[in-house]
Amino acid sequence: MNDLLPDRPGLILSLAMWLAIGTALLAMGRVPICTCGTVKLWWGVVQSAENSQHIADWYSFSHVIHGLLFYFFAHLLWRRWNLFGGKPAAWALPIAVAFEGFWELLENSPLIIDRYRAVTVSFGYEGDSVLNSLSDIGFMALGFWIASKLPWQASLAMALAFELFTLFMIRDNLTLNVLMLVWPLEVVRQWQGGL
Repeated sequence: MNDLLPDRPGLILSLAMWLAIGTALLAMGRVPICTCGTVKLWWGVVQSAENSQHIADWYSFSHVIHGLLFYFFAHLLWRRWNLFGGKPAAWALPIAVAFEGFWELLENSPLIIDRYRAVTVSFGYEGDSVLNSLSDIGFMALGFWIASKLPWQASLAMALAFELFTLFMIRDNLTLNVLMLVWPLEVVRQWQGGL
């Protein structure tokens, strides 16, 4: 099932897109690193100014899940429709990077930042640092690679385990994040806030 892993041109294109997304985030006025002036491998305090500012945080698990999902959908599409002449390896990861990059650009726009502040418990959310956004894309690529190596059942089990783990640890996960962004529920917001 790992025939969707990129070849050399696919890796180069993915890297070029990753750099272009970082450049676009800088052009949007995003801070390169945490305004605290340090770079940390892990930041585990969700309700803090340093959340989404360092290399990894609780939401990194969601980005790994994105990669698992992108691989699954790419696998389905190429198997079903034999896209790009049956040679998807050069395109699957770059397309996944493009989707993840689009989300990072959108997520760091005033529209989504204001939405998070209005409907979630992330009252002081300022958006991601460029370092964090690029790391998120890296975690997505890691999930994509993991999915290429595991049977789909193991990828599904990993995604469910990550969702349950982060739900237990921080009262948030990919599912609740999407729900609260698209269709916010006050009962969920109160529960996430510990009320």
